[in-house]
Amino acid sequence: MEARADALDVSPKEPTMEARLNVAVVGLGWWGKVIIETLKESGKLRVVKTVDLNPEAGEWARSRDLAFTTDFGSAVDDPALDAVILCTPHSAHRQQVVRAAAAKKHVFCEKPLALSYADAQTCVRACRSNGVILGLGHELRFTPPMAELRRMARSGELGRLVQSEATFTGIVSHTAGNWRISAAEAPGGPPMTGKGIHALDLCVSMHGPAERVFASLRGSSSQATHGDTLGLLLTFKSGANALITALWSSPFANRFTVFGTRGWAEIRDKAHPEKAEGWTLTTCMRDEQVKTVEYPAMSPVLANLEAFADAATGRATYPISPAEMLADIAALEAIGKSAASEQVVQVQPVDECS
Repeated sequence: MEARADALDVSPKEPTMEARLNVAVVGLGWWGKVIIETLKESGKLRVVKTVDLNPEAGEWARSRDLAFTTDFGSAVDDPALDAVILCTPHSAHRQQVVRAAAAKKHVFCEKPLALSYADAQTCVRACRSNGVILGLGHELRFTPPMAELRRMARSGELGRLVQSEATFTGIVSHTAGNWRISAAEAPGGPPMTGKGIHALDLCVSMHGPAERVFASLRGSSSQATHGDTLGLLLTFKSGANALITALWSSPFANRFTVFGTRGWAEIRDKAHPEKAEGWTLTTCMRDEQVKTVEYPAMSPVLANLEAFADAATGRATYPISPAEMLADIAALEAIGKSAASEQVVQVQPVDECS
């Protein structure tokens, strides 16, 4: 019997407007506002509520016809809400993730997930035990050239991966007292939690858990008084190394390179992901010439959020695994200790069953 054509169509169906995930954005600082503006283009998520401890933030929210509250608990207990997006200080993440998960709300948390491995474990366990999805703001995983680089690495095209190098820079200006430049909120310095964490996550995605780290934090700007220039050397359990530069003392550059025994590949961003302008992917295989491919602009921020929505609604698996989330924070905690002590620090082994 001949099958009907529509019976052969197994591609994921786009959700209807009614099927969109209803979300609350928590934290209406710079990035929270970017998230809200980005989600205006989404057919998979809908912002229905906003939360901020500062009552004055409500004026901005209400000017966009968004419900506003200063009470995080009342927001996550709202039965009309499916998920929360946390754009809050790093030290608040553990408590907020646990509270939202207990209310059976899916959680998308901006990076870093936590400031300690123990807190990251608590977040992962809370979401797992309550049957909700945990997503993270590592949008650089969602660019088209990164998908191609990941394919090359996993297929063996690059050979055995031996080293990654990443440079993430940008002159950042925050007002005095901003939490992002607080030593308590930024182990390893603000360049690490602001920029270097993205580079670290890309390295983890290539090499797996880190084994030991050495961090050197230098410089002192008027904002980042405990350091604006960070150099990292990481050794991974796989045997690979990584060199990461994270700076607040030089203009914008995002570069990520993976070296293998058969070839290397490098991604360069043309602009910050907030307003992406496209990328280049340059490759060089053994006995071949260097090749460069241009990729047009898209929104990796939106792509990440919609991957989270797909996972929360059962349409797909979220592509950042809990084990990778834990590996990121285990390494971050060691980086903070190394920057403070100027010593090599062993990384907490990751319990993938957390």
